[in-house]
Amino acid sequence: MIKSLLIANRGEIAIRLLKTANRMDIKTFCFQTPQEANAVYLRWADEVIVLPDENVSRSIFLDAAAIVAYAKQYKIEGIHPGYGFLSENPLLPKLCNEAGIVFVGPDAQLIEQMGDKNQARHIAIDTGLTVVKGSDQPILSIEAARQVIKETGYPVILKALAGGGGKGMRIVHQPEELESAYKMAVNEAKNAFGNGAMLIERYVEEPRHIEVQVLADKHGNAVHLFERECSIQRNHQKLLEEAPSAALTDELRKKMTADALALVKKTGYFTLGTVEFLLDKAGQHYFMEMNTRIQVEHPVTEAITGLDLVEWQIRTACGEPLTFKQSDVKKKGWAIEFRVNAEDVQAAFSPDFGIIDEMNFPAYPGLRVDSGFVPGSVIPSMYDSLMAKLIVSGRNREAALERALEIMERSRIKGVKTTIPFFKAVLHDPRFISGNFNTAFIAGMKTPFHQEANEEEAAALMALQYYLDEMQNIRYGEMKTENATPWISRMWNKLF
Repeated sequence: MIKSLLIANRGEIAIRLLKTANRMDIKTFCFQTPQEANAVYLRWADEVIVLPDENVSRSIFLDAAAIVAYAKQYKIEGIHPGYGFLSENPLLPKLCNEAGIVFVGPDAQLIEQMGDKNQARHIAIDTGLTVVKGSDQPILSIEAARQVIKETGYPVILKALAGGGGKGMRIVHQPEELESAYKMAVNEAKNAFGNGAMLIERYVEEPRHIEVQVLADKHGNAVHLFERECSIQRNHQKLLEEAPSAALTDELRKKMTADALALVKKTGYFTLGTVEFLLDKAGQHYFMEMNTRIQVEHPVTEAITGLDLVEWQIRTACGEPLTFKQSDVKKKGWAIEFRVNAEDVQAAFSPDFGIIDEMNFPAYPGLRVDSGFVPGSVIPSMYDSLMAKLIVSGRNREAALERALEIMERSRIKGVKTTIPFFKAVLHDPRFISGNFNTAFIAGMKTPFHQEANEEEAAALMALQYYLDEMQNIRYGEMKTENATPWISRMWNKLF
């Protein structure tokens, strides 16, 4: 077991990793950047590495060579990248291996295999998993794209070969849309991943997005930790996840988890990973991709299994064997995660960066809050807009939904706009309440925020009261002076 660990990330995931490492008596290190000199996550680290150069600090969380160099300088035994682009970069585990540093994750070859969607697709086919009909080779031109679509037909989805997180993805319904969609997807992929190669698949209309959490060691032992439902998403970015999924029967759950474990066995995968599937309306599931890192939504799996996924990720990366079998993993209760982002829901979820004046979540049974911010913190524009994750647990789905709605009503955030109004709308939506929803959920919403029946009238009355109060101030202020204008006098006479 390692004795020291560099957390090469920031925000809520850094705090999440630091908590487990501290509990395991592992000395922790974090980076302090000029952009977040007073960041909350720094309080949890045993030692802070100060980055005085602003140019270096802006790219540190993506610079594998610089991170390994700092680890060597401080004689740190392990590196954990959290989630994000760095965790998906095979260069980091390569450099760690060369330096004799433990990388908390799989090895470089596994990241390369599963990070390349074309390779991952072929491995899945060889394993016996069902995949959506699509391209067999990387698509490097619009002409090649047209040839593949002759076989698949429309609609199709373009995916960045080296991508993830919804970057470099476009859905194309008609031939006339292809050229512009292809160019946009390629440009986005080049900017995000430095690779414009595409994968094309027949687009499954209104599927559900189901992922299976897997955990394996270096000794051939592997278990699944059940599934998560991730269908509430916008532009392929997840906003809400729950475990387990309301869509799965016991039989379907057995099939999907068996497929996930078969892929783990086929590749020799170890540590924590997530195998993602699409589930169509007929109940057929298709392999989509595998994520070789800890996921943003891992807390819902922890909530229903009682396992600390970060701890086991560290232990298996260090070579320790699993101490439990599949039959030991029990599913208990229901959990839903809400990603509270600093976004203006009424302005098409645009980022709303700034200072948090107030952030207060109720002390409620069954609520876990993972956050990297406190009141007075600045939401920086150079990083993502995730403020907090609210993980709500209940004995069943109905209890979790009831609890979540009360928590949303009692949560208070001021200074920046957030996605809480959106979650209120979701929790009032009959489709979500019934469990009968898919990835087209947001597109089918009448409005992306919840509004009480008399909310407009209440707002109008409040505005009128404010106006009358202001006029009262004017009456006892300016009206007693010689500076009162004829307009003020006329308005006062009309009102009173």
